[in-house]
Formats: sequence, structure tokens, C-alpha cells
Amino acid sequence: MALAALVCILSLVVTSVESRASSSDKEYLKISIDALFLGRNPTPVTPARGSSSSSTQGLEEKEESVSSGLQIGLMHRDSADSPYRPANATVHGLVRNRLHRDELRLLSISSRISLGVAGIPKSSLTNPLKNTNPFLQQDFETPLRSGLSDGSGEYFVSLGVGTPPRTVNMVADTGSDVLWLQCLPCQSCYGQTDPLFNPSFSSTFQSITCGSSLCQQLLIRGCRRNQCLYQVSYGDGSFTVGEFSTETLSFGSNAVNSVAIGCGHNNQGLFTGAAGLLGLGKGLLSFPSQVGQLYGSVFSYCLPTRESTGSVPLIFGNQAVASNAQFTTLLTNPKLDTFYYVEMVGIKVGGTSVSIPAGSLSLDSSTGNGGVILDSGTAVTRLVTSAYNPMRDAFRAGMPSDAKMTSGFSLFDTCYDLSGRSSIMLPAVSFVFNGGATMALPAQNIMVPVDNSGTYCLAFAPNSENFSIIGNIQQQSFRMSFDSTGNRVGIGANQCN
Repeated sequence: MALAALVCILSLVVTSVESRASSSDKEYLKISIDALFLGRNPTPVTPARGSSSSSTQGLEEKEESVSSGLQIGLMHRDSADSPYRPANATVHGLVRNRLHRDELRLLSISSRISLGVAGIPKSSLTNPLKNTNPFLQQDFETPLRSGLSDGSGEYFVSLGVGTPPRTVNMVADTGSDVLWLQCLPCQSCYGQTDPLFNPSFSSTFQSITCGSSLCQQLLIRGCRRNQCLYQVSYGDGSFTVGEFSTETLSFGSNAVNSVAIGCGHNNQGLFTGAAGLLGLGKGLLSFPSQVGQLYGSVFSYCLPTRESTGSVPLIFGNQAVASNAQFTTLLTNPKLDTFYYVEMVGIKVGGTSVSIPAGSLSLDSSTGNGGVILDSGTAVTRLVTSAYNPMRDAFRAGMPSDAKMTSGFSLFDTCYDLSGRSSIMLPAVSFVFNGGATMALPAQNIMVPVDNSGTYCLAFAPNSENFSIIGNIQQQSFRMSFDSTGNRVGIGANQCN
């Protein structure tokens, strides 16, 4: 995709990790600031801890089998090779769009948690459907509300649907369970880059009956002429509705039969461009749960950055866990089974533990409140205010005294003008989890550029709600492994290839 030529931006590139000798023995990252040009392929970052360069293979070339498993190419929507990256993209525009999507994502997660905690699995939103719609309101247990059209989905995969397989790009999302794609005939569909899927052309498409166990697992379901109907509302106004079916999904030469998937005939909201959604959540209808017996209930991803070219593998099966993985317990929220909760026990800045009020990061298993969620669809890590404020203050105190602070940018409140500098020492930031697992963040996961003038911001934000989210910026360059059977999450640094 053509990009704006000769527009100079600044990018943080880790050249070394040093422990700076001082009375307080603080830990810092020494960063050199290299000028990159949007008109050429970015230089791969090579951090000293917890990162690796991304694969240069395209999205469609990474659908292949691995030993006893599946491997699917995963691509960031704003990467240089992505079909969803806007033409003539600028750093400022990409960041603003990303943070806007993030606000909507947080709204969606907050809404779903609130409903779960309140014991309400189904939303009571207003119905936008017309009486002429073949999927009538009376077919469902709850109505819908109209969605937005800003486009969402941070990461995409390419896979084949049906027999013969039709290649489509789908959002890959750990915060969702139900798989679905837009289907013909389409009552109301948003614009997508791939042709709409026509189930009548597939020999393996099979409707699910209303009394089947798969239909009964849907939170919101309906029935029409003994055909199971599904509805998914995402809390931010997005929704999809249609017939629930089984279909064959293909990943390179590997095919998985009888996968439960929604065939959406009325879809609106935050999915512009993608054909649908590959749910990677923890619930029973997610893709990892459905193929768990085939691939050991283990999958992993290593999230590529916006600067990456090509894709990196999303892996199911024995090869999913990184050889150097550190493990922590995967928690269960009894009120909401979709999200992956982990027990974060501390945060270190500059090698020193930040003083955080007890219980700020804990999940209350009796009420479903609180906790820390690992989420691929949220970009910026959101910490409850009681944890964010002391972490931010410690980071500011650890920055060099001559680092010039600037005004905030969107949801970022800690930004610096690094123009004219050749290098800078940043205080290191680490997440500490139950069991001793530690995520020592590379520099590009700590500060991000927000314009092409040398402004960098701390890539964290406060959350006024009582839960926290570890976003994809902080997860980039780590192979995150999810083992539902073993109830554990593996964190592997420098294992993206």
C-alpha cells in the first residue's frame, strides 16, 4: 500500500538494557532514537529483552500446519502490508484512530462485565430491525440496538470457509467467543473487502436445530422453523444476527470440520472491512474451545506491531507454548467466562516495586468485580486509577531531569518531546504475576510515538472502572500461551518466529 513518502518520524529502538549504578540501583533502558521514513519498510526493532523481529511473510502465506497443530498468520490492521491501513497514513492519524477504537473497546468490555456481574447475560437494547427483516424480533429473546461504523479489530487472520474453501479475512479477538461472518442473502451488512460468503455454494454448510446443545449454549438465541438463530451484541453498539450453523474452516492444507459459526444476515458496527470474527475467548463456543480436543486446548499468539511487515503465527497445539515461557495461573470469573483473567501481584518501575493499594488488581471471585484481563483487542493497558497513578508517578520521577514534558495526547497524560535527542534513558517497567512470572517490557512497549515531530507518550491509561486490562501494545513481542485445561498462561519473551 502506498504510504506518504519522505515524512520523517521518530521511532524508539532498544539498543541495550543497562542497570545504571546508583544509590537506589534503579533499572533503566538505554534508547537510541532513529529517524524512519513512512515511505520505506521500517527497520525491525531488536530489543535486548522480550522481543523479536516479525516475520516478513504475508498474511495469506502463513496459513500452514505445524506439528500436531495449526498455524495461522496474524497481522495488525495498521501494518504496512495490511489491506485495512488507510492510504497516506500518518503517525498522528493512526494513533488517534487507534485510541478512538480503544475507547469504544473499553466501553464494550465494561458493558459486558457490568451485565455479567449483575447476572444479566442478555442486553436490553433497542431494536433497529425493520418488520421486513426475515429475522424478526419475536424470534429472539432480546432485541438489538444499532451499531456504529468506525471500524474495529486490531488483528486479522486469513482462513478458508466452506467447501470448496472461500478465503476471508476475519478479526481475531480474545474478548469474544462466537465465530461469525457476513452471509448472503444480506438484509443489512457493512462494507467488507472480501466478497460476501454464500452458504448455498458450500457443500459442508449445515444449519443447527433449535434443540441442539450448540444452540442452547448461545447466550442470545432464537428459533425459526426449527433453525437455530443467534445474536451477539457487543455493548458498544455493534451486533450480528443470523442463523447458527456448522461449517468447515481451512487453514492451509488443514481443515477443521463442523465448527459452529454464525452466518450473519444483519450486521452492523465496529467491524468495517473484515468478513467476520474469529472468537478466541475462553467461552464454550470460541474456536479454541471447539477445537480443544484436537489440539490440546492450547493456543498462543505473538502480536505484531504497527511497524511490522507481514504476519506472525497464531498457533494451536503442541507447538503453541514458547520454550522459555514463564507461567502464571489463569483465573476464572464465575460471572463471565469469555475473558482471560490473570493475577497480577505487582508492577516494577526502574526495578523498584510500585506501592499499590492492596486488592487494587485482584479479582473478586464471589462478585466478578475487579481483576486483570489479557486482551488482544485493547491497545493501551488500562490500570485501575489506584494502580495507574503511583505507576505513572514513579515513571515520571525516573525520567531524566532534562526530558521535556509536553501536554497530554488523547487518553495519554505523560508525554515527552524527544526531538533533537540521539538517545535517552527510560525507567524499565515490568509486570509481576502470581507464581513469579514477569513481563519485562521492551522500550517500544512502554512509550509510543504520537506524531511525526518527536512526541512520545507513556502507553498506559487509567481506568475509572474497577478492572484492569493488559493491552496489545504491552503484549507485543511476547508469545502469550493460553492453556485452558491447565488453567495457566505462558509468557515467552523473544519467541515470535
